[in-house]
Amino acid sequence: MKNIAIFASGNGSNAENIIRYFTGNAYAKVTAVLTNNPRAKVLERAANLGVPTFVFNSRQLNETGEVAAYLHRHGIGFVVLAGFMCFVPADITMRYEGRILNIHPSLLPKFGGKGMWGHHVHEAVIAAGEKVSGITIHKVNEFYDEGTIVCQKMCTVLPDDTPDSLAARVHALEYEWFPKVIEEEIIKNY
Repeated sequence: MKNIAIFASGNGSNAENIIRYFTGNAYAKVTAVLTNNPRAKVLERAANLGVPTFVFNSRQLNETGEVAAYLHRHGIGFVVLAGFMCFVPADITMRYEGRILNIHPSLLPKFGGKGMWGHHVHEAVIAAGEKVSGITIHKVNEFYDEGTIVCQKMCTVLPDDTPDSLAARVHALEYEWFPKVIEEEIIKNY
């Protein structure tokens, strides 16, 4: 049984979906939710599902190594970024090389990189006149949105789409595919 840690910075709907998916799973379970935002709704969602949380600041993530130490101390074997809005430092990406997955709300390499998250992505997709969008699930390395792509799923961009309407279809893909791909990667890696 592998322990999963989820990093999230906001609402946490993907984190909740992943926690529920792995409840009673034969391969893994979510044993920690970490956030850099003390007001993130993900904290409430995790607490309601009985998952321990850890709130940290930038110094603890990037300078003191406290976040990496927390992961090690709690036997984390796999890390999932689900709406995490910070760059993951080398002490974590190196320790968990090949075992950190992120989800991005576009078809990378398009509309990726620093500053491209949430509505910013959907606005850019619509402004560019794209006909399709979707999700990219990728391994995390030392560069924003440049790790090995594990899975991409598409949805149509409709002529009358708004960032909100496109986001709803992209979220549906996230909820359907992210937990399954995490499970596949865990099975492959262990």
